[in-house]
Amino acid sequence: MPLPITSLFAGLLALLLLVLTFRIIALRWKERVGIGVGESKPLEVAVRVHGNFTEFVPMGIILLALMELAGASAVLLYACGGLLFVARISHAFGLTRSIGTSSFRAFGVLGTVAVLLFQAAYLIGFFLGYTL
Repeated sequence: MPLPITSLFAGLLALLLLVLTFRIIALRWKERVGIGVGESKPLEVAVRVHGNFTEFVPMGIILLALMELAGASAVLLYACGGLLFVARISHAFGLTRSIGTSSFRAFGVLGTVAVLLFQAAYLIGFFLGYTL
């Protein structure tokens, strides 16, 4: 069964992952750090942004695919995928601008958590409705 909406957001998020990866590569060249982060704060932040992305996005994509397979409406799928995409951009932007708290970072964290929580609730509800 094709998953066109999940495919769209998986592709967009993959492109965002590549942008974050290229930022690390550029900083490694600039700071002359081959492994780890050395003494570079910008590289440390870039690695953390990338790591945070890889910790949360795969689950979001998996849950989006499961929702699409379960027959979720296109509106819900676009809302979840779109919010996850925008939240991850916001998180990366906010953390890059300031190591401390920022409205962009807060939106990124809250948006990501909200999407995952909604997706989990939707799928648990689907299971309960399917099995009862």
